[in-house]
Amino acid sequence: MFRTALAISLGAIVLSAADRSPTPVINSVTTLDLQGKITGAGSLRSLRVNLFAVETPYVESTEVNRSGEFRFHSLAPGNYTVAVVRNGLGEVRRTVVVSAAVAGPSGVVHATIPYSSSEAAANPTGGVVSVHQLSIPGSASTKYTDAQKRLAAHDPEGAVHILEEAVAIAPEYSAAWNALGVIAFQTGDDDRAETLFRKAFAADPTAFEPLVNLGGILLKKATLKKQAPAEALPFNQRAVQDRPEDALANAQLGMNYFKLDQFDQAEQYLLAAKRLDPAQFYQPQTFLAEIYTRRGNRNAAIKELEDVLAIRPDGPLSDSIRHNLARLSAGRQ
Repeated sequence: MFRTALAISLGAIVLSAADRSPTPVINSVTTLDLQGKITGAGSLRSLRVNLFAVETPYVESTEVNRSGEFRFHSLAPGNYTVAVVRNGLGEVRRTVVVSAAVAGPSGVVHATIPYSSSEAAANPTGGVVSVHQLSIPGSASTKYTDAQKRLAAHDPEGAVHILEEAVAIAPEYSAAWNALGVIAFQTGDDDRAETLFRKAFAADPTAFEPLVNLGGILLKKATLKKQAPAEALPFNQRAVQDRPEDALANAQLGMNYFKLDQFDQAEQYLLAAKRLDPAQFYQPQTFLAEIYTRRGNRNAAIKELEDVLAIRPDGPLSDSIRHNLARLSAGRQ
């Protein structure tokens, strides 16, 4: 499954933070490896790991060894979603930050992914074949798989071409429309992304990915126009209703309420997002810090910002966060 959160740039826009900048190169390291370990799974049979880049069109998949370990090579610095999938059940997703600041001397980032069957069952994306998917012709499904291979080979243009062939064969292919929308968003075409997510949602109104992505793109576009994101709200509300344990859905709903100045509701869902995925790429801690600052709770705000820096010491917002920390700490004295 292709899936993204429309997250990092949106988070910066909502908080009026500094522009994103490239992750610094440390010790001449330009690509890094990710070494992961799955814990709590019991049986490791039928588990696989999918990796999704947040900021750029890239997906990859690998197997899990007998020790529950997996590895991805030569990754560009950035935010990644790791999805641990058990066929016939569902998946567990966590955000992993891949950067030189959190890598070891050999350029390897280590991550532990906790797995539980109950969490996977609550998030059936990628684990269960829906009735809608069964209706898609095999030729279109094959093209969808080929498009994923193109993205793994850093060929988004080729992936788009193949996905367009897939929807030409099967106009009802919601997952392929959604995948095209993800690539459009990641390459900076928000209008096209919205159109494609709407086509995906119309093709299968029960599908979660286009629902949550449509809520995200509408939230971003309203924020860019400095408008209240009222149109995004029902999509983000329904996403949480459909998947109450999904970190992305909770983060977007929390941000939606934040932009509507409904801070009590925002806090509820931002805290849920942080609990479900501590490194979640929307960085819910930054929004919580703003809420606590407005309430005059400097200690709580400082704790949230320190949490962000511990996860992303060289992140694109780190300088701004350090500045805010210094300001809050000075006011606390």
